[in-house]
Amino acid sequence: MSSTCTSTCSSGQVQAQKLSSDQAVRITLELFKAHFSATGASDATLQKILVSAPGRSEISGNHTDHEGGHVIAGALNVAITGVCAPNGTQTIRLVSQGFDPVEVDLASLEPREDEKLTTQAIVRGMAYKLASNGFTPQGFDIALTSTVPGGSGLSSSAACEAALGRAMEALWKGEPISAIDLALYSQFAENTYFGKPCGLMDQLSVCLGGLAFMNFEDPAHPQYERLSFNFEDKGYALVLVNVGSDHVQFTHEYAAVPQEMQAVAQAFDKTRLCEVLQADFNGRVVELREKLGDRALLRAIHYWYENNLVDERWRALNENNIDTFLDLTRKSGTSSGMFLQNVSTSGSYQPAMLALGLAEQLLQGAGAIRIHGGGFGGSIQCFVPLDMVDEFIASMNSWFGDGAAMRYAIANKGASAQCL
Repeated sequence: MSSTCTSTCSSGQVQAQKLSSDQAVRITLELFKAHFSATGASDATLQKILVSAPGRSEISGNHTDHEGGHVIAGALNVAITGVCAPNGTQTIRLVSQGFDPVEVDLASLEPREDEKLTTQAIVRGMAYKLASNGFTPQGFDIALTSTVPGGSGLSSSAACEAALGRAMEALWKGEPISAIDLALYSQFAENTYFGKPCGLMDQLSVCLGGLAFMNFEDPAHPQYERLSFNFEDKGYALVLVNVGSDHVQFTHEYAAVPQEMQAVAQAFDKTRLCEVLQADFNGRVVELREKLGDRALLRAIHYWYENNLVDERWRALNENNIDTFLDLTRKSGTSSGMFLQNVSTSGSYQPAMLALGLAEQLLQGAGAIRIHGGGFGGSIQCFVPLDMVDEFIASMNSWFGDGAAMRYAIANKGASAQCL
């Protein structure tokens, strides 16, 4: 049985703080040689390509991207690293430590139902998008390693898609691919082939790199601005805590969020909430409650509230006003918990809510905390005062396991490829 893309692309993980980019390249090259060159599967004399794609943190804009809203996201100093080379066949062969090798025959690039939620689906989906945009597919071998914690909401799947896309771009004949187009190809592969609904924020952040404000009102032509900003210069560390529950198991919960938001939009003969005026919504609350239920309305309320918070937080960052940014971050977290309702899951298993409660207990009102990314499982986001960060990380790790809480920095470089 094939592993999921999240798991496969996260194999061989080492904590980011313990693995430099040079070490990642060395380990990945050794994996490539051990699996391909040493067995004669790949010609050792061929030019090898190095690809890399970072993980990402959603800084602001919880479930706003798929509704045509605004988001702030930052690429992180963790990444999927790949080494690849042509193999003279019509098959892509992928290896990742700890998992069975994966092969995809390029003779057929149509989506397959039996490949949903697998690495093969991502490979096939990316190959299809590049082929349909003028590239000539050819077989290649690729080894991947990762410092992006799988299933924790740091977009290991988007990093996998972008790394594969850059590998195909480098190895196949075709025109250069912009960061926006690569993000759109990656989103298509995840939605149509992998089978997970998502907006464009994950993929665009991974492809762009740095800290960026994104506007998804026009989904085919998203607008963005970038800002050079270091949270630690303002006295706070960005800490993400893996709550120990792979968010993939909550895909059905995640999928219900855009479905319910868009059901509200459809009641106004629109596709996404960015097309609906909040005043018009307020005039039809009674009718919509009967038709759609309360949770759909609450999630629509979150969208408008959170979208405004994104704009206010971007303004605060541009003005170097960290106190306002943190205050708005707390408000964002409250809205996700109360209105969006992507923190708690049904039943007694509440890993994300417990992590938020324990983090709040440690910080006692200092810094800010909120659910991170898709929610339900995955990770929580914490802005921790520098004089508290070591104790904070130690305490969270004692509760959620070694390496659960990690200190991150914004990485300026997005998905890329270069010759080795």
